[in-house]
Amino acid sequence: QVQLVESGGGLVQAGGSLRLSCAASRIIGSISAMGWYRQAPGNERELVAAITSGGSTNYADSVKGRFTISSSRDNAKNTVYLQMNGLKPADTAVYYCKVVAAVLRFYDYWGQGTQVTVSS
Repeated sequence: QVQLVESGGGLVQAGGSLRLSCAASRIIGSISAMGWYRQAPGNERELVAAITSGGSTNYADSVKGRFTISSSRDNAKNTVYLQMNGLKPADTAVYYCKVVAAVLRFYDYWGQGTQVTVSS
């Protein structure tokens, strides 16, 4: 059974930092990309940052220069990180990890979400 375990969310003051982690295991197929999305109340889920298996990265304009996505692989576990610096109240949301894997076709796997709250 696929497992995505997220950690690192919490409450921080504006200007502070947090680091999110998402450990993915038992993924069937080859991972083609991993990423972070967020959803604030009343808003649609939006892409924050993504990284491909080749190391290419993509960021939402609102987080460029403040957030950094990275990944690592240890045996059968793949982990994606999101280092968030210079946090703003507008960054408050539930953050979700997403893994895209390929076996004949692409499959999306989602984490359970972790709350990030930035106070002004």
